[in-house]
Amino acid sequence: MTTPETPAPSATPGAVPGPDFGPAVKLVADLAAQVRDDQLDAPTPCEEYRVRHLLGHLVGLTAAFRDAARKDLGPSTATNPGSVTPDVDADWRTALPRQLGELADAWRVPEAWEGMTQAGGLTFPAAVAGPVALNEVLIHGWDLARALGEDYPADRASLESSFELLAPNADADGDAEDSLFGPVVPVPDDADLLDRVIGLAGRDPGWTRP
Repeated sequence: MTTPETPAPSATPGAVPGPDFGPAVKLVADLAAQVRDDQLDAPTPCEEYRVRHLLGHLVGLTAAFRDAARKDLGPSTATNPGSVTPDVDADWRTALPRQLGELADAWRVPEAWEGMTQAGGLTFPAAVAGPVALNEVLIHGWDLARALGEDYPADRASLESSFELLAPNADADGDAEDSLFGPVVPVPDDADLLDRVIGLAGRDPGWTRP
């Protein structure tokens, strides 16, 4: 996982220097609640993931970035997410919405954004980990929405955070070397912000279920 430069600190003393995760985690929790058991093996925009793998990844990343915010470093933050193929456990329907809420709460604490932390086995500034965490939720939420054939009304603040995170890490040619998610998918400059963010994340905004 490539990490961008540390964002500038908030100009307001005591304020959380990042967007609230609340709208993004609610959107993903609402989508996850719609998943039927017979949809768990459906394809997603992530070619290597079925819905079950995507949900398993969301369970893992919400725990990891929650603990990263709390500076509770251990197995959840030290594990490389690419080392195994994620899958759902029997309790994912209760674990995922709970952890999404805990993730949002953890990053509402100003101290979460201070100092160094760890996620995915990498140590980097907490001020970077916050936007990365929100971006992971936002992008994989879109993956889930597309896999289910549902709309994805992402909130503006989360989209702007992801755009600011992804745009500097993708060169003009869409080279994957410095990209967080892989080769950039070209999207017209006048496309809406969601499509531009999804393209920067290496996805085709027009992807639909086969």
